[in-house]
Amino acid sequence: MNVMEPSIANFSPRNSHGRVVDVLGREIVEGKYPSGAVLPGDNELAERFQVSRTVLREAMKTLAAKGMVQARARIGTKVTDRKFWNLFDGDVLSWHFSGGVDAALFNHLSDVRLALEPAAASMAALNASAEDIRTLHRLTDAMRDAEDARAFAEADMKFHLAVLEASRNPFMSSVGSLIGAALVSIFRLSSPAGSREGFAETAGTHRAIADAIGQRDPQAAAKAMERVIIIGRDRVLPSARQEAADASA
Repeated sequence: MNVMEPSIANFSPRNSHGRVVDVLGREIVEGKYPSGAVLPGDNELAERFQVSRTVLREAMKTLAAKGMVQARARIGTKVTDRKFWNLFDGDVLSWHFSGGVDAALFNHLSDVRLALEPAAASMAALNASAEDIRTLHRLTDAMRDAEDARAFAEADMKFHLAVLEASRNPFMSSVGSLIGAALVSIFRLSSPAGSREGFAETAGTHRAIADAIGQRDPQAAAKAMERVIIIGRDRVLPSARQEAADASA
């Protein structure tokens, strides 16, 4: 789970390579450099970021690995079409959500979660160890007793990743690691921020998942997980759609 700690801490890249990747990645997602656009040349970018051409080349390789840019001979580095972007990459997803919630993308991600997480909960009911189950219950207690929305979101995210881990399916664990960065933002937005009663209520819905896993009831675990995802989705989407409508007005 340590792979997700930088996201929880609102990590900002400290090294030159990470800084270039983060800034250019965000600018591409935000549309400063739309699909088909050619990025500024090496000299201009090197001067802008005060980095060597070696650092810049490595940053471009990183963005290319995420499917966001492609180097073209005698043309330069072009931004690719969004359909080629790796949306399972934690950076790419977090860049999409950093400026607010894209309602359409959030809905698509919710659909993916509904396809995967109930199945993971069902597997966890069959495969979780006693320690896994104790961990899930401890995390629901942490959600209930959270001091603020950030602490609640952290416990919420850890709970969902723990369910994926308890499934004992390596593909589920990999999916959790990849989308965890975005889930931090999503859970914070869909949490009952500032409400002790809301924290307790949402912790209770998660407790139902942990209880079903502990009772080795795959169907109940899947249903409880589905309910949690739908509640979170329905809490976020109306405000996200309203933001989009206000922005286009």
